[in-house]
Amino acid sequence: MSAQSYLTTIENRTGLTPRELVAAAAEAGFSGSAVPAGPLCTWFKETYGLGHGHAMTMARVVTQLDRVDARNEGVTEPPEGSIGRLWLDGVASLPG
Repeated sequence: MSAQSYLTTIENRTGLTPRELVAAAAEAGFSGSAVPAGPLCTWFKETYGLGHGHAMTMARVVTQLDRVDARNEGVTEPPEGSIGRLWLDGVASLPG
């Protein structure tokens, strides 16, 4: 499953776009590339009820933003027309 698919599932479960979750994490004191993944992952689990894989995906998004690779190496290729980055503004506005 691609990281973008994880973000869609996270949005469906929480009702928040990845960008909104990044903002919520920043408000809770988690922002920037130096944030440790462990505490951030735990925060996503406790605050939003995410499973470990989804919480870790969001932890990577918080620390790396859209620079996270849009595919899992050897599993799937980025969608046609992809710029190789994750879309953080929600599934409703995802470019076609």
